[in-house]
Amino acid sequence: MQLGTRWSVGGAAPASLPAPVLGAVAQVERELADEGVDASSWRWTLTYLEHRPVVELDDGTVIRVDAVTGEARVHAPDDALDSDGD
Repeated sequence: MQLGTRWSVGGAAPASLPAPVLGAVAQVERELADEGVDASSWRWTLTYLEHRPVVELDDGTVIRVDAVTGEARVHAPDDALDSDGD
């Protein structure tokens, strides 16, 4: 079993995250800032599913790693996840 962690928006994400996930986290945080959203009290939660990181923001935004391509995919809070978990 692999445990996760939490960190604040704008804070340092765990260095062990794959580069595509770190990039997706930065992208989401830039978009929030560009939209003028006050996310200063929001936190990211990192967990693992089938040995792959799943990162969720307090607003429900989820970042998952595609098992085939290794790319990070951002799912907005109102996005329905595909039946395969992507």
